[in-house]
Amino acid sequence: MRSTGGELKMRLNSLYKIITKLNKNRNMKKIIKFGEDVEGYNIPVLNEREIRAAAGILFLATFTSLMFILFKENFIPIKYVITGFFLDFIIRAFINPRFSPTLIFARFIVSNQTPEYVSAAPKKFAWIIGVILSATMFYYFIIVNAYSPITGIVCLICLIFLFFESAFGICLGCLFYPLFFKQKIQLCPGDVCSVKVKQDIQKITLSQIFILLVFIAFIVLSVYTMNDRYSIKPHALFGDKSSEQIKK
Repeated sequence: MRSTGGELKMRLNSLYKIITKLNKNRNMKKIIKFGEDVEGYNIPVLNEREIRAAAGILFLATFTSLMFILFKENFIPIKYVITGFFLDFIIRAFINPRFSPTLIFARFIVSNQTPEYVSAAPKKFAWIIGVILSATMFYYFIIVNAYSPITGIVCLICLIFLFFESAFGICLGCLFYPLFFKQKIQLCPGDVCSVKVKQDIQKITLSQIFILLVFIAFIVLSVYTMNDRYSIKPHALFGDKSSEQIKK
């Protein structure tokens, strides 16, 4: 009886260890995961509204730090931005987008808006590109502590990617996804993956094209005709003393 009781205890301990290990694996899968499981969708998805808001936050931070370089020759802000940018994209691409600081902040901003679900897989591919770009910037600016045409080009590419995502909802990195993966993309932002006929509100008429061309011609013409007028420095409307001293 003692031996039987000992064997039962050993088996129960083994079963307990197995259950504990399975629970740990399940918890790890919940932590290290890409995309959300939403009822009604058979693939992991992300909220496009949060992604666009986060792209706008990163664009603003990057653009502002570049202004410090151009006008103040101050490289400190860009180093902080690059460090945060790099860490944020590592979390997004390799751990879980739920824990990305910019996406969390973006969720606060757009929490009252109806989610727009998009496929998670192309976004992961695009964010891996973001990791590569930010890692390049991190290496040159933080580790080497130097700038070059390479850093300028990489920074410009980052700005273009972020601007297109935030302003137009176009994920440029996602456009390269079909070149490496054969499976059909589902749930693209704006439903651009689906072949469909444009609605009347989406069509551009000849009159609209004419108005656009006239507007561009007006801007070009104003550069030549109004340049002298626009070059005059504005004066302080309420007689600011500092501006008067600058004039003297």
